[in-house]
Amino acid sequence: MKSFHVRIWGIRKRPTAKTSYEVRWKVGEEIFPATFRTKGLADAFRAKLLTASKNGEPFDTVSGLPDSMAPVVASGTWYDFACAYAALKWPFAAANSRDSISETLTGATLALLEDRPGRPTPDTLRRALRGWAFVASETRPEMPTDIANALHWVGKASRPLVVLEEPAEVRALLGALALKQSGRPAAAETVRRKRSVLYGALGHAVELGEFSEHPIDKIKSSAPRVVKQVDRRVVVNPKQARELLTALTYVGSFGRARGRRLVALFGCMYYGGLRPAEAVGLRAIDCKLPVTGWGVLSLRKTRPTAGKRWTDSGDVHDDRGLKNRPQEDAEVREVPIPPVLVTMLRFHLARFPVQDGRVFGNERGGVLGSSTYSRAWEEARRMAFTPAQVASPLAGTPYDLRHAALSSWLNAGMDPAEVARRAGNSVEVLMSRYVKCLDGRDEINNAKVDDLLRDTD
Repeated sequence: MKSFHVRIWGIRKRPTAKTSYEVRWKVGEEIFPATFRTKGLADAFRAKLLTASKNGEPFDTVSGLPDSMAPVVASGTWYDFACAYAALKWPFAAANSRDSISETLTGATLALLEDRPGRPTPDTLRRALRGWAFVASETRPEMPTDIANALHWVGKASRPLVVLEEPAEVRALLGALALKQSGRPAAAETVRRKRSVLYGALGHAVELGEFSEHPIDKIKSSAPRVVKQVDRRVVVNPKQARELLTALTYVGSFGRARGRRLVALFGCMYYGGLRPAEAVGLRAIDCKLPVTGWGVLSLRKTRPTAGKRWTDSGDVHDDRGLKNRPQEDAEVREVPIPPVLVTMLRFHLARFPVQDGRVFGNERGGVLGSSTYSRAWEEARRMAFTPAQVASPLAGTPYDLRHAALSSWLNAGMDPAEVARRAGNSVEVLMSRYVKCLDGRDEINNAKVDDLLRDTD
């Protein structure tokens, strides 16, 4: 039954343990309340009621709402929504972002399945969702029969999207995403990343009108704290860095030069502060390498390892612009490099010809994979370090050379704004992550204190 007799009152703050705001209105002889967490949400709701009343809309005497504000019932399952969301995001997302979206939607879908007969094995379900359901690539292989059957079962067993209106369901879903497949807690950074993807997906559902309010905002739950600062134990000093680069020349046989072809690559990370993917994507035309003095690297591309499933080209490596920057070739980051790195690059280009315009490549001329240079790095660590250092986190990964570079520049007194520009970071990120002393710096500082105390005595 509809009524045109509507009276809308103001907003009342409710004195409860958890502050809330109530909007009350009267349709016919019936009074309706609506409670909101913030005054802004209450204001917006009241404004919609007033607009509908001024426009002469009839109000339903059962729900108390005008036709324009009638609750939208979720028409599909979570699985249907997740597939549509993955397809929507695919064209605009980087390869690794596509991987993350697929991983999160897979975990959420598995957590929102009903217990129905004929359930496929966990491995089959995960392969079906990760490899086909949430992949919109044109290079995707033909779907096997067992995968098609598994996805058909998922379509029948998936719970409705509307169940996420219940805070308890949202909390349970967040809890499921915070666990590994083994049932053990996932790393804080992994949980944060998955929560971010889920928040974006449910935000899209709000835009579609499936929810009147973001489901995650209804509950009191925060992502685990992620430690942003670099562990100072991973940072090498200049002497240790030189020993590592020297050890690389002994990795592999002389003929294959498995380690020697990587010396300049790791030199770019330590002396130029490049990310590994930026070094892999470095092109010969972007290198200004004078015979004497400092040179310049003009960074335009990055080649992160992503996987064939997630790239548009079907290659293992994505081909993108610099991190946190637009894709246009005009967006360039120029990094001055010291003479020692200039010499390394000149020697590398003379000894190992440019392959497809790239400075660095594998032995077959393809894009250098992260597994290739990581294995060589491990061998170099074992040759350059003592057993105790090998067992420690010191320079545990190639990326730690970048940490050492930025820490070195800051400790040398370089302006943080210039360090951030060369590194391709914001000053805020730089100061929160990279202000670390070099390995062995404690001894230097302790010696200064000793000198002070000696003079005082």
